[in-house]
Amino acid sequence: MYGSGLKLTQSLLPLVQGIGSCGKTTYASGCFLFGKPAICDSELLEEIRSLSCDSAKLPTANYTMDINLDPSRDDLPLMANTSHLLVKHYVLDLDVDFGSRVLEGNIVLFFGDGNRCKKQSSSSQETFQMESEEAYILRTAEPCHVPKMDSNTFSPKMGHREFAVFGKSDQDAFDNDGNHDNKEHDSESSSSKYCCDTGNHGREDFLLVLDCCDLSVLKVEEVDVAAVPDLEKFTKAPNLTAAPEKRRCEIVRDLVALPADAWREQLDCYTRCSQAPGCGELLFDSDKWSLQIRKKGVPTAADFPHAIRIWYKTKPEGQSVTWTSDQDGRPCVYTMGSPINNRALFPCQEPPVAMSTWQATVRAAASFVVLMSGEKSAKPTPLREGYMSWHYYVTMPMPASTFTIAVGCWTEMKPKTSPLDDLTEHTLPLRPSDADFSPHIIFLSQSTLTGTSHLCGTRLCHEIAHAWFGLAIGARDWTEEWLSEGFATHLEDIFWAEAQQLPPHEALEQQELRACLRWHRLQDELQNSPEGMQVLRPNKEKTGHVSASGASVVKNGLNPEKGFMQVHYLKGYFLLRFLARTLGEETYFPFLRKFVHLFHGQLILSQDFLQMLLESIPENKRFGLSVENIVGDWLECPGIPKALQEERKAKDCSPSRLVRQVGSEVAKWIRVNRRPGKRQRRKREAAFEKLSPDQIVLLLEWLLEQKTLSPQTLHRLQQTYHLQEQDAEVRHRWCELVIKHKYTKAYDQVKRFLQEDQAMGIYLYGELMVSEDARLQQLAHRCFELVKGHMDKASAQVVTEMLF
Repeated sequence: MYGSGLKLTQSLLPLVQGIGSCGKTTYASGCFLFGKPAICDSELLEEIRSLSCDSAKLPTANYTMDINLDPSRDDLPLMANTSHLLVKHYVLDLDVDFGSRVLEGNIVLFFGDGNRCKKQSSSSQETFQMESEEAYILRTAEPCHVPKMDSNTFSPKMGHREFAVFGKSDQDAFDNDGNHDNKEHDSESSSSKYCCDTGNHGREDFLLVLDCCDLSVLKVEEVDVAAVPDLEKFTKAPNLTAAPEKRRCEIVRDLVALPADAWREQLDCYTRCSQAPGCGELLFDSDKWSLQIRKKGVPTAADFPHAIRIWYKTKPEGQSVTWTSDQDGRPCVYTMGSPINNRALFPCQEPPVAMSTWQATVRAAASFVVLMSGEKSAKPTPLREGYMSWHYYVTMPMPASTFTIAVGCWTEMKPKTSPLDDLTEHTLPLRPSDADFSPHIIFLSQSTLTGTSHLCGTRLCHEIAHAWFGLAIGARDWTEEWLSEGFATHLEDIFWAEAQQLPPHEALEQQELRACLRWHRLQDELQNSPEGMQVLRPNKEKTGHVSASGASVVKNGLNPEKGFMQVHYLKGYFLLRFLARTLGEETYFPFLRKFVHLFHGQLILSQDFLQMLLESIPENKRFGLSVENIVGDWLECPGIPKALQEERKAKDCSPSRLVRQVGSEVAKWIRVNRRPGKRQRRKREAAFEKLSPDQIVLLLEWLLEQKTLSPQTLHRLQQTYHLQEQDAEVRHRWCELVIKHKYTKAYDQVKRFLQEDQAMGIYLYGELMVSEDARLQQLAHRCFELVKGHMDKASAQVVTEMLF
């Protein structure tokens, strides 16, 4: 995803673009009036706090939590015990109910063996030899400790709107699996009539832990995949003498291990297995951040059911699902990987290692269009009168956070062929089994659609770049966001120049101008953020470490401020720009292509990229660079690296042509502001040159540094560049000028921006309040009252703190 280029992230709304195999179609519902999906939750498990203070309870010696950590705002827990079992495929079957604002149905999870031990490479040469599935040493998980259950433990034999919970004696179950009891059980807990004796009689049951939040789980059951006929065509001959439980596990193991070129047959098997009957209900419990499932008498992950079905429904307040309406008043709902990811959409495994394929069937009223991040455009199937069914699938293993649904009264748009299409069709490294993989769905804001095509084009280039960095190659530790966002920001300039078919010298000039803009943004960001939030690799030497069960936390993952910061975009961009310029673009970009092909489908850490880069260059041409000094200077320190300071100082002394042109225009406006008489008006109007949108943004940035600008100057500025008709980034800078200089004639434009560009406008609320002007402060309060019902929780929380 991409930030606004201000101090905030861009609003992400369901203008949904399919690329490549999705038919190059765009779906839009007209204008929307709401902001970015939820970013934070104000509560976190109290047990995590106690765990961080008690080293005796820590699940592994090499993974600890800071005892000063405030988990209610800072770190997001990833609870799934992926070391024991890994979800290889999800099958969702859901109904959309706009009346109650819930998605309801079931999900079938197919498991493979867990990621018990990650192979650590002593050099990048070893890393190169790893394939995505072979990058891990897999072995059967050891039993996890689960305390004995008392006679009050519930059985999950229940009907609709009821679910089971463990007894209070489970409160110590966190010891090995990051699991604990449910302090505040859901209001839909089952009654005591479902009680049964679940004592272990001295045995320990394996506990499966899934990431889950704000879901009502109704029932969990094992799926009888052995009842599905004709599976022997794709799996090994069944061991007829084996126990039924073992046969079912063996069938799923064979199914998930099918080769990539058999994906069509594998998908068909998954479909048929997901429709198989249940063969026994499983005990389960839930807490704030997880769902825990066990089968009585099963002590190891190897013997735990490898195909389970979970019946559940979402909650209207769940942060992974946004229920809202478009500006025509029509209901719509969309989901995307918010910082809590999809755990409030379906029970899943959120750690980065949990890469899986999926398929989903979603039913909705016939008046709605259902879009998902699938590899093919779906055609709806008529059901009972007034309802349609939509089916999508993905056959490339992806993180669960990439699963996306958007349901609304979308209108299909078929734009003319764009140069952007070629970027995905001809240069994306594809897996051998399916040569039409695409980024599936891109969410854009309505803010990108106004003004010229410049803002929309650069945003699309950024999102397309994520097909390589973020999808094809992922970060093994989510705290290293720069591996996704820094690369996408750096590549967006390359892609945008290619899309515009610019000659090399013009492309270079444009990139220098955008570097100047980003430098201003980075300086502003670092001046207004705590040092701890300026570090690209906050876990330092512990980056990539997880607990014995596979659980971990995302540092600052729940901090609402982080969602509005761009340090990982900007510092990451400048690091890659520094490396490309230092080593030579003729060396850097061919290397990058090799790196993408080699690590396609894998998860990486910073040192994987840096070590391979430097090892591909003769030592006498590395300019003294090493992995250690790059990590130390750029990734693990706050502030601006010395190399970047020196580069920008040199650029200030010798700016590029487009930057010099802006500087010349700024000087003219300063002269105009000093003598605002009418005598020279015509001459001054003729003297102003035409500027690109990026140049106008830079010009307004520099004019914001002026202590005073007269109303006459602001009026002339608005007329000269038609500022109210420009893109959202230009209009944001204009609104800042209006607020700073209390230009009352343009207050309506500020009001309009706050209502129609909500996420980008969040920073303006702060400017309105610090202005200490009663009229501007009243404007802020009125606008917030109008839009807060459409805002995500994090945005509303940040604005509330500004206003009250």
